[in-house]
Amino acid sequence: MSDVYQRLRFFLDQLPIGFPQTESGVEIKILKRLFTEEEAEFAMLLTPFPEDVPQIASRTGQDEKKLADILESMSYKGLIFRIKREGKVRYCTAPYMIGIYEYSVKKMDKDLAKLFKEYYDSGFQQELGASNIPGFKVIPVEETIHSKMTLFPYHRLRESVRSSRMIAVSDCICRKEARLLGKGCDHPLETCLSFGVAAEYYIENGIGRQISAEEAIQILEDADKSGLVHAGANSKHLSNICNCCPCCCASLKGIIEKGHDKRKYMNALFEAIVDTSSCTGCEECLDRCPVDAITVDDTARVDREKCLGCGLCASNCPAEAISLHLREDREEPFERVVDMGMAIMEGKKKALGW
Repeated sequence: MSDVYQRLRFFLDQLPIGFPQTESGVEIKILKRLFTEEEAEFAMLLTPFPEDVPQIASRTGQDEKKLADILESMSYKGLIFRIKREGKVRYCTAPYMIGIYEYSVKKMDKDLAKLFKEYYDSGFQQELGASNIPGFKVIPVEETIHSKMTLFPYHRLRESVRSSRMIAVSDCICRKEARLLGKGCDHPLETCLSFGVAAEYYIENGIGRQISAEEAIQILEDADKSGLVHAGANSKHLSNICNCCPCCCASLKGIIEKGHDKRKYMNALFEAIVDTSSCTGCEECLDRCPVDAITVDDTARVDREKCLGCGLCASNCPAEAISLHLREDREEPFERVVDMGMAIMEGKKKALGW
């Protein structure tokens, strides 16, 4: 395998959410659009775990000065990830998603959008749900949660946001791609939230702007009113919140368009419960549900197997007859993102018989 882009594709495909090959080779076109040949070679020197330049140079035999210059440049292009802590800069591999794809939000044009869309349709959508381990957890706004529920801090959206030391917002890459291809929706665009080291990366790279916790909460409230699902990485540590629409979101399209089980993509911690004595059968909840989990006869009924626990039905119910309850059979988020990544890798190996 001599071609550097073929080797880079194989390298990225070894990550928990990989970068599979397609018959058309569109994935190679994406890599050629984003990476120079030299950058492709240097990207393959990294691991998923952050290392400083001396560590990487010692492990790979590269000249430290050249290595530092190239890795810094690549990190600011959104090709690898960079962490700055205690006066040290560390670098690690960026997967295709969440990573290289999202970091392309400012450089996205119609041609790149076409390539991303073709790749999703021909190869990546299947990869995204291959492990049967959800990469996202659904996080509803507190007003929709039943008042008697005992919650951990990571169940509380506002509390999690307010405890973050750094917050950034950027455009939603999924909706931007769709709009460039003439298939977008009218939902808000600047809704992608990052926290902590991820926020620092977005701000330093100019692909997101720093905001306060209160502005982030306002964005979430506006997204809720617009009918967007709040979904963050399926870990207790808050690193990001996507505000997803069923027409553009890569994960929701797998559920809605492909008919896949929600658990392939999203961990539903809550479920919507209808108080039938209060429900008037007004049908306001029908259009709000992004996955068609609700039917209405005399009163509303929720299919818990489909329900994401997003709370969009509850926040729009004029009779306040719907509330969210923690699922008794829920699977709590992973302790850390790295634990989730390892579980996704093991799930994929099991599903594919590796």
